[in-house]
Amino acid sequence: MKLPRNIDAQQFIKALQKYGYQPSRQTGSHIRLTTQQNGQHHITVPNHDPLRIGTLNAILTDVAQHLGISKQEVIDGLF
Repeated sequence: MKLPRNIDAQQFIKALQKYGYQPSRQTGSHIRLTTQQNGQHHITVPNHDPLRIGTLNAILTDVAQHLGISKQEVIDGLF
């Protein structure tokens, strides 16, 4: 499972739209995304370029748990 090391926040947010995540608000450099798939769920993405690998990994894990699929399936679907 290889995570991209050069993805920025805007690219990541655009990719997450595949799973129904839409920006709902922004406070400073953090963007909150919300989805209604499988019930309401929120994640926060820092507006950094590039995203740190640990941050990216944590967000992907959270998304996978919410959707009830493996993290690898989320990675394959996004990248």
